[in-house]
Formats: sequence, C-alpha cells, structure tokens
Amino acid sequence: MRAGNRYRSALFSMCAFLSFPVIWSVTAFGEEPAEIEPVIETREVVISATKTPVPVSHLTSAVEVIRGEELEQKKIKMVVDALRLAQGMAVFSNGGPGTSASVRIRGASDTHTLVLIDGVIVNSPTLGSYDFANLTTENIERIEILRGAQSMLYGSDAMGGVINIITKKGSGVPTANAFMEYGSFASLREGGQVSGAKGPVDFSMSLSRWDTSSFSAANYRRGATERDGFHNWQASARLGFALPKDGRLDFTMRWYNADVNTDDTNRDVFGSKNSTNNLILSGSYEQPLTNWWSQKLTVAQADERDNFVSGPVQKDLQTGIVGPAFAFTSSIGVLNRRVEWQHNFQVAKPLLITAGYQFREEQGDNADIAPSSKRIASNAGFAQAQVNVFDRLFVTGGVRQDSYNVFSDATTYRTTAGILVPETGTKFRGSYATGYRAPTINQLFFPGFGNPNLKPEKSQSMDAGIDQSLFGDRLQLSAGYFWNHFNDLIQTLCDPSFFACVANNVSQVRTQGWELGFKYAVMEGLALRGQYTYTLTRVISGLDLTGGVLDGRRLPRWPIDQASLGFTYQPIQPVRVNLDYRFVGARNNNANN
Repeated sequence: MRAGNRYRSALFSMCAFLSFPVIWSVTAFGEEPAEIEPVIETREVVISATKTPVPVSHLTSAVEVIRGEELEQKKIKMVVDALRLAQGMAVFSNGGPGTSASVRIRGASDTHTLVLIDGVIVNSPTLGSYDFANLTTENIERIEILRGAQSMLYGSDAMGGVINIITKKGSGVPTANAFMEYGSFASLREGGQVSGAKGPVDFSMSLSRWDTSSFSAANYRRGATERDGFHNWQASARLGFALPKDGRLDFTMRWYNADVNTDDTNRDVFGSKNSTNNLILSGSYEQPLTNWWSQKLTVAQADERDNFVSGPVQKDLQTGIVGPAFAFTSSIGVLNRRVEWQHNFQVAKPLLITAGYQFREEQGDNADIAPSSKRIASNAGFAQAQVNVFDRLFVTGGVRQDSYNVFSDATTYRTTAGILVPETGTKFRGSYATGYRAPTINQLFFPGFGNPNLKPEKSQSMDAGIDQSLFGDRLQLSAGYFWNHFNDLIQTLCDPSFFACVANNVSQVRTQGWELGFKYAVMEGLALRGQYTYTLTRVISGLDLTGGVLDGRRLPRWPIDQASLGFTYQPIQPVRVNLDYRFVGARNNNANN
C-alpha cells in the first residue's frame, strides 16, 4: 500500500518585537555591568566523533551539527523536527505531537540509531530504538549527528549512526527569561529559563509546558473526528564546577512527563491515552593527571515508564460502525545504566591514544497481568589512535570488544582518514567500519515471541566525501557517498497454523547513496542552506512475516529522494524571517515493493 506519492512541507516564521511568542528577559539583581572583554575567535569543535575535542576542519567522519541558536531562531519546538532537515536522515511519525516518532540514518533501521542525551543512552532496552515523540528543544546547546557505523566507540545500537543531544552550559552574568506562545489547534506553550556563571560554578535550568488539542492520527477524510490531544511538561538542568588543575565536574538532568491521545490506522478510538514519564541523569568528572594524560569518569542513567489505557468506544473508519473498543492496558518500565572510564594519552604531538572501559546495564519490566523483569548487562573495552600530521593529514583507527551475559561477544573496529588543503579550503575524507546491534529484551525473552538463541546483528560500512569552503568560509559545500551491508538482521517469522511468531536472524540488507549539502552566508543578515540525499535500499536475502521471499525488494517506507532548502533573512535586529522547504519522495508502506 502506498503511503503517499509525495510529501512536501514548508515552514514560514517571522518573529518581531512585541509579537508572539512574547519573551521576557531579566538580568540578575545586584550584578555589576560586566567589563567588555576582547573577542577571541575560536574554532568550532566536535566531541562525539572521537570522544575527544576535534576542530570541525580536522574531522574525518560525516558529521553535522545543529546549534541551539538555530533551534531558537527557527522556533522549532520538537527535536524530531530539527532532524528532518539534516543530511541522510529519515523521520517516521504516526501523527501529531506526542505520537510515535523515530529517526533512521542512511537506510538503516531506527534500532541502528544510537541516541544520547548528555552522554546518557536513551534507546529503549525493550524496543531497541528511541521515541522522539516527547522531546522538546528547550535548553539544548547543540545536536551532533554522526552518520555511519560508530560501534567502535559507542557499542551496540550505533550501526547506522549516533545522535548526541547536549544541554546548554551556563556562562556570563546570570539571566532569566520567560516565554509564552499561542497557535493553531488551541496550542499554548509557556516556560522559562535561568542560566549564568559565578566564579567556578556555571548553571542552566529550564521548565516548560505545552498543551494542544492537535489533530487525529486517523484520517479525517475517512470520518475520524476525535483529536489526539497532547500535554507535555519538560524540565532540564546542567550544573558545572571548575576544579583546580583544569578539572571539571558536571551534572545534568532532563525530565519530561507527557500524555497523548492515540488512534489506530483504521479506527478512531475515543479516550485512548498513552502516558510517558522519563528521567535522564548524568554526572561526569574530568581531570588531567599530567601534561600528557587525562581521564574522564561518566555515570549515566535513563529511567522511563509508559502507561497505556485503551478507550471504551471506537469507530471503524472502513464500515463507519461505532461500538465498544477492545479493553487493554499496559505498564512498561525500562532502565538504562552506563558507567564509562576514559583515558587520553598525548604520546607525542601528532599522536593521541584514547582507551576506555564501559559497563552497560539494560532492564525492562512489565507490570501487567503476568509481571516480569529481564536484564542484559555488558562489559566493553575500547582503544583508539588519532594521528595529526602538520594539521593536513588525519588518521584514526580503533577497536572494541563487548562481552554480554546472555549471548556471544562482539568485536568491532573503525578506521578513518582525511586530507586538508588549507590553501584551497578543501578536505577529502573517508572511513570504513564494522558495527553490531545486540538483540533487545523483547527479542530475547518476550513470552511466545522471544528467542534466546539470537545472535547480534552485524554491519560493514564505508563512506567517502569532500568538503569545500569558499569566499572566506562564507560558502560551504559537501558531497559524499556511503555504502552499508547489514547481516543477521532480526525479523519476526510467523506460523499462521499455530498463530505463533518468533524472532530470528534471517535477513541481509544493502544500502548505498549520495549526500549533497551547502551553506551560504550571502551577506550580513541573509543566508541560504540546502541538502539532498539519495538512498537506494535492497534486501539481499529476507522473508516476510509468513515466510515469503523478499530478495531484491526495497525496504518499506524508505524514500529514494529527500531534499530540503532553507532561507534566513534578518533585515534589522529584532526581525528575522525563516523559510524552510522539505521534499520527501515516494514511500511504500509494505515490504513487497
């Protein structure tokens, strides 16, 4: 069944002084005006690509950074909406705000995208993916996106790539601000933030509330009438301490509590509601031990509880019949814990060695009629070498070993290389990596479905690209090719005669494509940006639910073509115009395409 021939979206926003949203800002009382300090121009660095700070111009991986300033200027409320405009990304959502939303990279599954919030793994231990349905953009400093297999540094779930969301660090004179917005579907959003620094302490905190009547995930044209209302509380905090001898202590917290009314594809269900409560905590301690040796200890935890209650009445959108709905409730809790101890050794000026140990624990519990609780634990060690020759040649290589308590070990490696020609602003880059994904708790243990004999999914990935800066870095161009091969993919196979379904390692899939992008600061106050992604997916060997052969088919719901184009114009300081256009090509909703 065709999900839709074409999907196009355009977003136009203009924010002017004294227009909605209304924003109040206050500087902390009793503060003296800060002395004007000389502006020091610094190079932007990315940490996620190597787990060490690396200037963007020296990166040998396909990386994209979405800054918090961009989110604020475009008035993007949901993180998933920001990711729609990034290269190589495909976003799948089931309705309005609060309904299920997943992100996939370069043709991989959503279970192959590892999502971190301040270093905390938030992928569900039971489902394998992260649901972006409730994550808003308040108090986010940056989103770092790594495309391609990253299992060597991050372990399981990173076969397609990594999305790392980082909370703002407070700086400068303490300030406070508040906002209020009102829009279509009776949407009301309000909140506030305080941030700043005093002596060795820096802090940022935010709190927001969003209520909207929204629209139905079921099709209005087929008679759906009930709106899927959404109510979301969101809070975040980051507290940092500068310690003697360049040490640092950081604590972060992000919490959200959300309720959304839900529908089925062919049924308008009245009163169904899903409630989610998620608490994400992390702490880290960094300390140089010598002038060539530093360490970082990270402790992180994500605790989520989902409760679902089905509505008492439903309307069948095919027949129009209104009647009682199937009564169903569920209460599922998941827990992610991670401890990582990383050491960096600057052996010589061109050589940096990184080595670390990671403990990861995943737990899922079901509080329904037959309560159960399952746990997966792993220990891992990794080592990485980075070579920088005269800021022109860059090479990285690393290996990782993961050991699990419920199935076989996994070994992954990755190597990258890049050449920078500063005279022309040209950089060539390439990488090759292996990856893996451990089976989820559901795939291993779910009654009547789980298979304790499952093996980890595996992958091989490579990419090559060129980045070009022109006109004093005002114009930035990028082009790249990627190729992925996935083995032992886990699929559900059903036997209709016994009404039984079991997870098995049965599939091989290959994806490849091109990524193009540009950013152009035309003049002061005027900027353009755009990207195009071509993704071709093929099932090398695979079966559908009932054992039908899928060899040679495309993956369901993956578009071949995706593109976006953005325009920003700021004629005067309080006025900014943003226009974003997004195109998504044809997508088929089943495997027989």
